[in-house]
Amino acid sequence: MSSPQVHRDTSVAMKLEIVVIPVSNVDTAKSFYANLGWRLDADFVVGDDYRVIQFTPPGSDCSVIFGKNVTAATPGSAQGLYLIVSDIEAARADLLGRGVKVSDAFHAGDANVGPDEPYLFGRLRVKGPDPARASYRSFASFSDPDGNGWLFQEITARLPGRVDASATTFNSSADLAAALRRAAIAHGEHEKRNGGQHDENWPDWYADYIVREQTGESLPT
Repeated sequence: MSSPQVHRDTSVAMKLEIVVIPVSNVDTAKSFYANLGWRLDADFVVGDDYRVIQFTPPGSDCSVIFGKNVTAATPGSAQGLYLIVSDIEAARADLLGRGVKVSDAFHAGDANVGPDEPYLFGRLRVKGPDPARASYRSFASFSDPDGNGWLFQEITARLPGRVDASATTFNSSADLAAALRRAAIAHGEHEKRNGGQHDENWPDWYADYIVREQTGESLPT
């Protein structure tokens, strides 16, 4: 029997837009996610036996839904729900300002073992953001009232192939501002290497840097 053919390209777009999370008390969960500053998209009730609520995190193309009789999963069993942010400390500060308990920022230890709660790079968590502030390497975690587990992951530059260079986008003005600040720092070093001369083409350099950073290509020097 021949192996099935794997087609890398498809004419059918498949967009992940909904994640279902199991909760025990719908109103308590609704209050929690509203307090996060997430957008309430729907709260539909049908009789006494069905209710569905949808929230969307800021800048996200994917939403979460929960409610009454929308899933048979055990409340609190959804774990490893990742929220990608461009600044881990700013994301933590936002939640702390809303009265939400969130862990310290952490990064991976030397081995993927230990007593800590599992996450992308194993279990061992070392306090503080990644020392080099490398993209993908800094995390923070929090849970909803049922114990469904969320993680912030700081990503400032995507690995190659993750972003279409012709469709570079930013989900918020804060993300764009952070990218501009990183480009400004890198451009300052670029000018130093060129004798400290003012670069009149800095807008082109910034644009090239930002697109390359987001798409995971080699950065300009």
